[in-house]
Amino acid sequence: MSAPNPIETRRLLLQTSCDSDKTQRERNRLGQFATPTELATDVLQHAYVQLPTDLPVRFLDPAIGTGSFYSALLRVFPSARIAKAVGYEIDDHYGRPARTLWQGHRLDLKLEDFTTARSPNDGEKFNLIICNPPYVRHHHIGISEKNRLQAAVMDACGVKMAGLTGLYCYFLGLAHTWLADDGIAGWLIPSEFMDVNYGEPVKQYLLNQVELLRIHRFNPNDLQFGDALVSSSVVWFRKHRATTGHEVEFSYGGTLAKPSQSRFVPAVALQAEAKWSRFPISDVRMTATGPTLGDFFKIQRGIATGNNKFFIKSRADIATANLPPELFKPILPGPRHVLRDIIEAEADGTPKLDRQLFILDCRLPEMEIQRRYPSLWEYLQAGKPDVSGRYLCRYRSPWYAQENRPAAPFVCTYMGRGNASHGRPFRFILNLSQATVANVYLMLYPKPPLACALADNRELARKIWGFLNSIETKTLLGEGRVYGGGLYKMEPRELANVPAGAIAAMLPTE
Repeated sequence: MSAPNPIETRRLLLQTSCDSDKTQRERNRLGQFATPTELATDVLQHAYVQLPTDLPVRFLDPAIGTGSFYSALLRVFPSARIAKAVGYEIDDHYGRPARTLWQGHRLDLKLEDFTTARSPNDGEKFNLIICNPPYVRHHHIGISEKNRLQAAVMDACGVKMAGLTGLYCYFLGLAHTWLADDGIAGWLIPSEFMDVNYGEPVKQYLLNQVELLRIHRFNPNDLQFGDALVSSSVVWFRKHRATTGHEVEFSYGGTLAKPSQSRFVPAVALQAEAKWSRFPISDVRMTATGPTLGDFFKIQRGIATGNNKFFIKSRADIATANLPPELFKPILPGPRHVLRDIIEAEADGTPKLDRQLFILDCRLPEMEIQRRYPSLWEYLQAGKPDVSGRYLCRYRSPWYAQENRPAAPFVCTYMGRGNASHGRPFRFILNLSQATVANVYLMLYPKPPLACALADNRELARKIWGFLNSIETKTLLGEGRVYGGGLYKMEPRELANVPAGAIAAMLPTE
């Protein structure tokens, strides 16, 4: 990659200066992650080959920031081809300095909220929209604002966005009326939309309202934005309906120009596939006919306490505070403290671990606790001002009661990265103790037929545990999801979809 030209060098200095005036937490909340120069160039070079060589370019960036994509446009496209360039930026902190930077260039930088702007008439629409929209999570968007955005997107493209939708999805939907017929759009957005429930309306838009051309997913170990834990993708589409038999290119790793892997997937297969991130590494999923883990196990997340430090204690902590040990039950520590994949038990059911922890397990009313366990009552009163008002605690009755999660014989780590010792992001642990787990694990409770077989055959548990750990990483990743930095996560429903025909073969035929 050649060195940036003078205007790009000045833009990078401006970006650094503007970013330094805001805290990382503030930029995370506002979803402000600047596009690196190399990535912006890669995107515009791909746009160049998508458009007819003699077509004058009408360029729009609905969230322009300091102008990373516009700067790349100037480097990639001949000046004579750029007929019009417009950018929107809601934050004056970036917009005003950027407007000064681009004085003398043919960029109309509007200091406005794109989501409230009026789309142009047909003759004024844009044939190239490139955008890295703000990654603002749904809980930072007020109810009235969500309602406004949902209504506006419905008017723009006929799609109703889900309540958990992030702001970037609204940007994509609203831009539909700004894109000219047969125009090209390239959106740099988080890859999570391909797997999560709120991404379903976005996927239906891409399949039914436009012609989805390509989705390039970057290697999650290669963060595109150093201060954002997101796995990024570039979504390309053309504004016209896809024809029968249309195929979509999925690529992964490397760059847009030179991906590590690539595969074409029939659009009709995408209609039935819940997890698009399986492509291009995996082929189109065959219709499952055999049993899955969900046929043998009820799978649940572990306990979400609301405040682990307050509710989970060591034996020494319990003794020091003179708390009643009979109101605490054993709980496994986090995965990094569980070095073995088989948890043996002491005579009382406590796990044989160097780090033994216990969770408060009490549903008695406070008056009863005050009468029978005054030291525990004092402990609860001391923590009540801070802990009882926390999100999870304030919806529990009493506020210190925990979810009912008995010990499960099999547990799986909820998230992780492949590492030198395990090489797998998910570990299955055979739990022979009476310890429950926190929500960093998934709990696999055998359903009645399997539970009966386990009761009759003590060796069966080890055989099943062996099978669980033999499941190919590729199979697990095909059901789970991935975030920036190579962080993998598995939800209960996703784990339940994993094929498990081998378990059926282990059970008595009757």
